[in-house]
Amino acid sequence: MKKILITCALCLFILLNGVAQSKKSIHLFAYFKDNGQDGLHYAYSTDAYNWTALKNDESFLTPTVSKDKLMRDPCILRGEDGLFHMVWTVSWKSNGIGYASSKDLINWSEQQFLPVMEKEEGVGNTWAPEITYDKKTKTYMIYWSSTIKGKFPETLLKKDDTNNNRIYFTTTEDFKTFSPTKLLYEPGFNVIDASIVNDNDKFVMFLKDETKEPIQKNIKIAFSDNLTGPYTTASAPITGNYWAEGPTSVKIGDDWLVYFDKYTEHKYGAIKSTDLKNWVDVSDNISLPKGLRHGTIFKIKKRELRKLQKL
Repeated sequence: MKKILITCALCLFILLNGVAQSKKSIHLFAYFKDNGQDGLHYAYSTDAYNWTALKNDESFLTPTVSKDKLMRDPCILRGEDGLFHMVWTVSWKSNGIGYASSKDLINWSEQQFLPVMEKEEGVGNTWAPEITYDKKTKTYMIYWSSTIKGKFPETLLKKDDTNNNRIYFTTTEDFKTFSPTKLLYEPGFNVIDASIVNDNDKFVMFLKDETKEPIQKNIKIAFSDNLTGPYTTASAPITGNYWAEGPTSVKIGDDWLVYFDKYTEHKYGAIKSTDLKNWVDVSDNISLPKGLRHGTIFKIKKRELRKLQKL
């Protein structure tokens, strides 16, 4: 009788453990390497701390649009239509961004150039676009940073007159037609690399303060009740005494985990918080593929990972 009970208990433990393992989230990190010339790279993780490159860290998609044909800062979002939608930086100097979609993260649609800043004169760049979905309005917002010559002169540096960014946006329901481009965020300083996530119907924007004088180069946060704003004044820096950019976040239970590129040190960093106010540095606990540059983290299914692993 005791043997039967022990065997049953063991079976139950194995069963429950198997269920827990099957429910474990799989995260995919979409990123670029070097200058983005070879295209899209993936790494996966089951704990959001330790990442393994897929396909021997070879590119999954070669960039084809724009004169420079780069694929920097890839952002991928699983849409309500079941497709993965991706936007990226196509050039250091451009008035538009790249766009493509996929059913499986392997086979992508024809790459398109979206001239989101074409109606503005004196546009110097269109950097690090991202996509966030708004359940309330059932629309997608694409947003990025751009410098427009002559705007916001109060934060323009004479010795760096081509880098004075603000965050702009457009909305779409189908990635075919787009609303007129508008200003999304003007924090009173040079700002790039915005990344917005929905948290209990509130919107959290992680952003980089690009100010050079006095030096900032750190990650901050702003909040809004609506995806298209207005957003609050930027917080104090949440990153430390180093240059950081390209924030991307993931929430695991009550823990917020924000990854960012320590680009001058050629390595990655991460911080953790339960309240978006108090942050702990966990950079020593993460492991990433060598040469990974910033992109975005999102969840995928086990069967989707298996297909990627076969390549």
